[in-house]
Amino acid sequence: MPRTVITGGAGFVGSHLCDRFLAEGHEVVCVDNFITGNPANVNHLRQNQRFTLLQHDISRPLEIEGEVSNILHFASPASPVDYLRFPIPTLKVGSLGTHNGLGLAKLKNARFLLASTSEVYGDPEQHPQREDYWGHVNSIGVRGVYDEAKRFAESMTMAYHRFHSVNTRICRIFNTYGERMRLDDGRVLPNLMGQALRGEPLTIYGDGSQTRSFCYVADLVDGIFRLLHADFHEPVNLGNPNEVTILEFAREILALTGSKSEVTFKPLPQDDPKVRRPDIERARRLLGWEPKVARQDGLRRTLAYFQAKLAKI
Repeated sequence: MPRTVITGGAGFVGSHLCDRFLAEGHEVVCVDNFITGNPANVNHLRQNQRFTLLQHDISRPLEIEGEVSNILHFASPASPVDYLRFPIPTLKVGSLGTHNGLGLAKLKNARFLLASTSEVYGDPEQHPQREDYWGHVNSIGVRGVYDEAKRFAESMTMAYHRFHSVNTRICRIFNTYGERMRLDDGRVLPNLMGQALRGEPLTIYGDGSQTRSFCYVADLVDGIFRLLHADFHEPVNLGNPNEVTILEFAREILALTGSKSEVTFKPLPQDDPKVRRPDIERARRLLGWEPKVARQDGLRRTLAYFQAKLAKI
């Protein structure tokens, strides 16, 4: 039975990975310190004998007894609200946490998959973004604690692959949404959908012409699973190439929710990317992967989840 360790496993994406790997017959060890993760995301797995939950900060060394087949490093604050509130832990989990995860992979002769991010491209001068683009990042800006932590994590992952022959993978994740997102996590979808459901004005930063590309979480998880089992070690973009402006997206949210909320505009935050769209030709070629869930279908599922959460408040 394969044994898979998932750091950040009680987070939004991590908890869906726990579901997938258990469904694939793996034993899963979920590691989380709950800074931004939520034990409720994996409560439904507690009775599964193949599931173990460890409360631990991966920025400190982790010991796992027995064999380990795979390590997926998904621990990190991932939204601007979170990593601006926890800048030092964000830097630590990208550096020390990655080092600890790679060290464990080396010790156990396990595959290691790093959750990187489209933020390594910064405010890009290339559009759409391909994996061979080096990025345009402000290392000392407020977003640098996340951007540079992930860029460093990629460098360390490749160093362990080249110097120690660790069997590594790197996925660069673009904007992802779905069930188990936090309404207060500060990302655009929960912000807009939460405001619409509460009848509050929808907040648009800048003039709303900046673009994002939204990938439903089930599609992302499928891409991650395929990448783990592919024999490829350089970064692979995983995201939905269907691009939309934030203003258009806000109008979609209003139509979907039936909200009568107005749209308000605020200044664009420092270093906020003007465009974001993945080139996924590498994923298509190597993994036979591309997103399947249409945005309207994914948004309906996410809306139902948020409505149920708000009904309990």
